[in-house]
Amino acid sequence: MASRRGSFITFEGLDGCGKSTQLERLAGKLRETGVSVTSTREPGGTATGNKIRELLLDTRTGNLDPRAELALMFASRAQHLSEIILPALAAGETVLCDRFTDSSEAYQGGGRKLGSLPVLELHRVLCGGIKPDLTILMDSDVAASVQRARRRNKAQISSDSADENRFESENRTFFTRVHTAYLEIAKREPERVFVLDARGTPDQTHANIIDIVFKKLRLAPSKAQNVS
Repeated sequence: MASRRGSFITFEGLDGCGKSTQLERLAGKLRETGVSVTSTREPGGTATGNKIRELLLDTRTGNLDPRAELALMFASRAQHLSEIILPALAAGETVLCDRFTDSSEAYQGGGRKLGSLPVLELHRVLCGGIKPDLTILMDSDVAASVQRARRRNKAQISSDSADENRFESENRTFFTRVHTAYLEIAKREPERVFVLDARGTPDQTHANIIDIVFKKLRLAPSKAQNVS
């Protein structure tokens, strides 16, 4: 990956923490400054990945074995890298991705109790070990985040959107393990993972993200001024 010209930024955190909204706000600001941006998400991001997403997140897939769940996540991710992420980076674009392998380590490794080793080994084999240049971990209260995610998905179901409530149906103990796993990743890789307190207002969180991204990626001061 030494020849990669673009920048790879991922957003992580519990469902309901606001990461998807903040990613799109960042994408908009970067585009305003002339930065070429590809914004995407996991699981999904491609036609194949979106089909896998439907299977993974649908509450009707309740009996899925944790190992099968992990394998499906990486099947989607491998296709996502090949079809979207790597070509965009090679073209010099800034890629903003809603979730990446850290989510698998937190949700399947921590939440499902599979541990970090199988996740990291699959990442090495199937993803070539590629890591983001910057990961913004939006740290939030477990109970509040899950409640927001459940309300959001309930509203989506009532409006005939896809059912994506399978993970939100898990208990608080599951999400506490996920939260703990995220913090352990950040502790292990502080040079990459920036833990951001997402308990403030959306505008406060957005301003903090802008500051983090421009400092980390050393974007031109003139561009940073236009973002504020």
